[in-house]
Amino acid sequence: MTFHNLFIPHERSAEEAQWLKGEIAEQQARYNIIVKAMEDMGPQREIWYAEFLQRIQERGFNVDGDTRVKIPLADIPIRPDGPHKVVY
Repeated sequence: MTFHNLFIPHERSAEEAQWLKGEIAEQQARYNIIVKAMEDMGPQREIWYAEFLQRIQERGFNVDGDTRVKIPLADIPIRPDGPHKVVY
C-alpha cells in the first residue's frame, strides 16, 4: 500500500463551508495575536540571547554532574539575520 493519492473527493454543504470559514478566521486571529506578542518581546529576547551567550562563555554549562565546560567565543554560532518566525 502506498500513501500517494489518498485524497477522497467530497462535497461540503453550505453550513459546513460557513463553519470552516469561521474556524479559519478564529485561528488566524489567534495566530496574529501570538505573532504580535512575539514581535513585542523582540528587544527582551535579544537581551536574553546576549545574557545566555555571555553566561556560557564565562561560567560554562554542565555536561556531566559537576563538570562544567566553557564555550570559547570562536565556537559560538553566528545568529541568522532573518526575523523571528512563529510556526503553527
